[in-house]
Amino acid sequence: MKKYDVVALGELLIDFTVNGTSPQGNPVYEANPGGAPCNVLSMLTKLGRKTAFIGKVGQDIFGIRLRTVLEEAGIDTSCLVADDTARTTLAFVETFPDGDRDFSFYRNPGADMMLTEEEVDVAMLKDTEIFHFGTLSMTHEGVRNATKKAVAAAKEAGAVISFDPNLREPLWNSLKEAGEQTAYGLSQCDFLKISDNEIRWFTGVEDFDAGISKLRSRYDIPLIVLSMGKEGSRAYYKDIRVEAAPFLQERTIETTGAGDTFGGCCLHYVRQYGLHNMNRERLTDMLVFANAAASVITTRKGALRVMPGEDEIRELIGKF
Repeated sequence: MKKYDVVALGELLIDFTVNGTSPQGNPVYEANPGGAPCNVLSMLTKLGRKTAFIGKVGQDIFGIRLRTVLEEAGIDTSCLVADDTARTTLAFVETFPDGDRDFSFYRNPGADMMLTEEEVDVAMLKDTEIFHFGTLSMTHEGVRNATKKAVAAAKEAGAVISFDPNLREPLWNSLKEAGEQTAYGLSQCDFLKISDNEIRWFTGVEDFDAGISKLRSRYDIPLIVLSMGKEGSRAYYKDIRVEAAPFLQERTIETTGAGDTFGGCCLHYVRQYGLHNMNRERLTDMLVFANAAASVITTRKGALRVMPGEDEIRELIGKF
């Protein structure tokens, strides 16, 4: 048995989300810990999994705070590096009436994009069952090289490679470059979590099933899960296609972290049953559980610090 269930590499940042208005009518922003890879790890840790994070923050008030938050969540921070010059990345999140979001990033540079190959701990990557990453750690050459070194080390050690494109257009020089790095991730992964807008963007196909079929004709990915927001989710595994309805709630206030929560729950099932031991029943249970967890997180501000536990998730499933 390896020491870690899941190790992730990528961005760790502060999401500033609106939480009311001041007496003068100005928006009041709350500093929520965020970053997709750590949101995924936080969900997994809440479900009892042993996790660790590889990344970089600034040696500033936000970076110090983020390290503390990860440690409080139970995520191993021994490979979280502090940068003396670059500041911790910040993201300001605008939430629309329907719960969708828009992001403004302060990352030019941000500490997360300054991670180097030399700072990647290969020993940790050899001691994990699953390695998870996304494209935000491939927007710039240095951190891109670090990410690819990590993927290669984990793959060589026999880890399941998990990938989430997590497209954030403002962080790329061009969508062409984003597509090239997404293609790299797709070529390496065994488990793919992709959203409805991402599958349409990457394949150019409107129909989800057709888009997934096009993807599978190019890349040998054993398990693909597709999040579709208010339409629920689907899983594609061998010749099995499973769909699960969403858990829509009137108390939903924003969708920040919902996809990461969903993805973390799916990885929990991959770790429980093994990538090659899935069947229709397990896939269905996985999607229902992941949809319910994602629904819970939409009723809360932020994600990393407020992930639901298994009892809470099962309770929501029971109510529906």
